[in-house]
Amino acid sequence: MKLWIILAGILVMTLGAGPAPAAPPRDDIAGHRDCGQCGMDRKAYGYSRMLIVYGDGSETGVCSLHCAVTELDRQGGKPVASLLAADRDTRRLIDAATAVWVLGGKKRGVMTERAKWAFGTREAAQRFVDTEGGRIVSWEEALAAAREDAAPRRR
Repeated sequence: MKLWIILAGILVMTLGAGPAPAAPPRDDIAGHRDCGQCGMDRKAYGYSRMLIVYGDGSETGVCSLHCAVTELDRQGGKPVASLLAADRDTRRLIDAATAVWVLGGKKRGVMTERAKWAFGTREAAQRFVDTEGGRIVSWEEALAAAREDAAPRRR
């Protein structure tokens, strides 16, 4: 009888194991409440925030793509393991390079005159464009626009 209970227990554990559940998302705002570049409250700007994770494991939380570009330039080519951007609608962090970006529109940008917003889906980005204007662009275009907007002005 004891052997049967042990075998039944092993069977239940094996069948119930399945894939390990995904770890719950870490609260990047608690770890990086203020923008590492300008000091703005990342919780208040949770819809535009970004998280830079470097190859050595260090991180910098910023309030916007503008501040991300400034931070990356300040680091002088330090290897980046991941660059995450907040989905403007859900505020969840998503990969910046695979996000759908909207450039411009009626909504005021964060730390820039020309707004740049990340979305998790093309449909969400299109809904934003339909109501607020702007245009859907690639990550490369959004990054280039942020670099252009962050460049020092020559007089």
